[in-house]
Amino acid sequence: MTQIIRALADLTGRYDAVFCDLWGCLHNGKAAYPAAVAALQGFRATGGKVVLLTNAPRPKSSVIDQLDGLGVPRDAYDLVVTSGDAAQMGMLSGAVGRRVHHIGAPKDEVFFTDFAEDLAAYAATQPPITRVPLQEAEGIVCTGLRDDLTETPEDYRASLLLGKTLGLPMLCANPDIVVDMGDKRLYCAGALAKAYEDMGGTALYFGKPHPPIYDLARRRLAQTGLTDAQILCIGDGIFTDIQGGIGEGLDTLFITGGLEADRFGPDVENPDPARLDAWLGAKELSPTFAMGRLR
Repeated sequence: MTQIIRALADLTGRYDAVFCDLWGCLHNGKAAYPAAVAALQGFRATGGKVVLLTNAPRPKSSVIDQLDGLGVPRDAYDLVVTSGDAAQMGMLSGAVGRRVHHIGAPKDEVFFTDFAEDLAAYAATQPPITRVPLQEAEGIVCTGLRDDLTETPEDYRASLLLGKTLGLPMLCANPDIVVDMGDKRLYCAGALAKAYEDMGGTALYFGKPHPPIYDLARRRLAQTGLTDAQILCIGDGIFTDIQGGIGEGLDTLFITGGLEADRFGPDVENPDPARLDAWLGAKELSPTFAMGRLR
C-alpha cells in the first residue's frame, strides 16, 4: 500500500540520497517550483545527497545551464545524471554503429560534441562517430523531434518506415513519451521510438526506467564517497521514474501533481487516496510513497 506523505522532510533520516526527476517535479519547463527547491535544499542540509536524474537527451552540462536559466540554485543538488549521458556511452561503444543518422532538434547538437568528464576519456579511445544521411547509416540516434512545439510522431512516419526497411537500430536518448511545458504537452524521443517499434523496428533505451542510467548514477554517486547508499527515487512518471526505481530495488516517491495531476481529485497538493489506489492498482505498480507536489 502506497503511503501518502506531507513533505520530503517526513522521511528525514531514512535515506542517504535521492534520485530526483526534473520536469514535473522540480520545474515545469518554464520556471522552478520554489517548494521543490526548498525540499531538496532541506534534504541536503541533513546530510543527504541529491542526484538529479533526468531523461533529458542532452549531456549534463547542457541541463545544468538550463537549470540555471529556470532559477534552480546549485545548492539544491549535488550531481546531475542524464539519459543523454548514458546514451552517449551507448553511442560511443558502437551500439548502433559508427555511421549514424540523427533525428533531433538543433538544441540537441551538443549530444555529439559535449561529453562529461567520465565519458570524454572513453570517447578519446573510440573510433569517431560520423553523422550521415539515413540511406548511408548503420543506425539512428534519436534525441527528440526536430520541432517539438509543432510536430508529432506522425510527421516522421516516412523516415521511420525507411529506417525499419533498412534494418537500422535506433538509439533513443530519452525514453519519455511526453512532457508538459507549462500548459502545453510536447512529444519526446520516446514517442518516436515507440512508433518505430510499433512498425517492427528495434529501439535501444538508456534512460529511465532502463538500467544504464541507474548504473551511471550509482557510479557517479560512489565517486563522492557515498557507497551502499539507501536511495529514494522521486518522480511523476509512473512508467519511467517509478517503474525504474522499483526495477532497481529502490524505494520510490510518486509525485501525483505532475503528468497525472488531473487524475486524483481537485486538490493537486492532496491526492485522493481512493482514486490513487485505484489508479495504481490498474497500473499494477505500488510506489512506496506519494505526495501531490514535491515539497
